[in-house]
Amino acid sequence: MLGCTHRCAAWRAFRGASPASHADRGFLPSDPVYRGLQWEQADRVYAGFWTNRGDCTDEMGELLAGLAGKEVFLFGTCGFGADETYFAGVAARAATHLPESAQIVGTFMCQGRMPSSVRRRYEHTAAQNPAQAARMAQLIANFDEAAAHPNDDDLVRLRAKVQAALSA
Repeated sequence: MLGCTHRCAAWRAFRGASPASHADRGFLPSDPVYRGLQWEQADRVYAGFWTNRGDCTDEMGELLAGLAGKEVFLFGTCGFGADETYFAGVAARAATHLPESAQIVGTFMCQGRMPSSVRRRYEHTAAQNPAQAARMAQLIANFDEAAAHPNDDDLVRLRAKVQAALSA
């Protein structure tokens, strides 16, 4: 799995959803210590990421670009809302980083935590610009909701998508 550490909730969900014969294939957590793993030998790669400006991170985009000929399952978290249309757009933008020879075997997106600095920025904006206070209150409410994700329901849905991809 690209982009997630062993502490990542999505990684734990994947581990719980996949048979032992698949659970350790193609893993490359984003921690630099794991960069030497032989993930290039995997037929299928589970690429996990967080959303950055409506797409995967630049680092993930570079890694995805190197997955020629691989089966790829994309999954990630978005700080903003539980909107399936937005989630599909993020997954589609992340998929554009893949070479044409890569095959997407599944995708999954859910709401996810954001850094506390985001909430502080919203609060600061609301205080400095009263005309934006109502909008910032909405963003703060979304931030607070996102703090509980990925939750157990998200992980159940991820497991189902992973299992479907494994049996396809």
